[in-house]
Amino acid sequence: MNWEGMYTLFYKELKRFGKVALQTVMAPVVTALLYLLVFSHVMEEHVKVYENVSYTAFLIPGLMMMSIIQNAFANSSSSLIQSKVTGNIIFVLLAPLSYLEFYLAFLFASVVRGLVVGTGIFIVAMLFVSLPLHSALWLIMFALVSSAVLGTLGIIAGIWAEKFDHMAGFQNFIIMPLSFLSGVFYSIYSLPDFWQSVSRFNPFFYMIDGFRYGFFGVSDVAPLFSLLVVLSFWLLLAVFTLIILKKGYKLRD
Repeated sequence: MNWEGMYTLFYKELKRFGKVALQTVMAPVVTALLYLLVFSHVMEEHVKVYENVSYTAFLIPGLMMMSIIQNAFANSSSSLIQSKVTGNIIFVLLAPLSYLEFYLAFLFASVVRGLVVGTGIFIVAMLFVSLPLHSALWLIMFALVSSAVLGTLGIIAGIWAEKFDHMAGFQNFIIMPLSFLSGVFYSIYSLPDFWQSVSRFNPFFYMIDGFRYGFFGVSDVAPLFSLLVVLSFWLLLAVFTLIILKKGYKLRD
């Protein structure tokens, strides 16, 4: 392993999103805060999901995880598509880095950005409502694995896309619908039976449900099962990503 080279690429990715922190960190925090203010104001007195848990408190973990996964995806995907469009991807490919080191550098940077945004939302949300903490371990595991899933998916999308329109389509028609329909604003048990069954095929649902368990100790699905689903999804995506990186798909053309 070329640890120094991998760290350099990782550090470069951190500097890239850190230089525009107003866009990459502050904007997602403000967006999540707006969701929290609007939905909590409208629904607080009308929706009760878990016993002894207010709707506002229920909403915060969902918004945190939704922002974590969306920003983890955005970090790796935007970096790759920008490098491909501007042509400077060649400088990364010429570096003495293996496809595994390439993958890990982009992955770790995506995880960091997702966690930074999630932490920012948590700090701001605590000004409005106090959250219990059932298990920090479950929180950390789901935050890490879920951001790894979306960071990997972002690498795949960045490699596949040939222009910004492709990336916008991937995000608007796949990432956004899956994240919004994953139980961020509701429990799946409030849905009709058919849509409950459909929701169980959405991997984002298991990310949010397991993350919420870390706060409240209750969830729609057993947290261990959710973790196994998310881990399996990540492993499948990671193997696929390493295969296409090794082949140089759409990178060495």
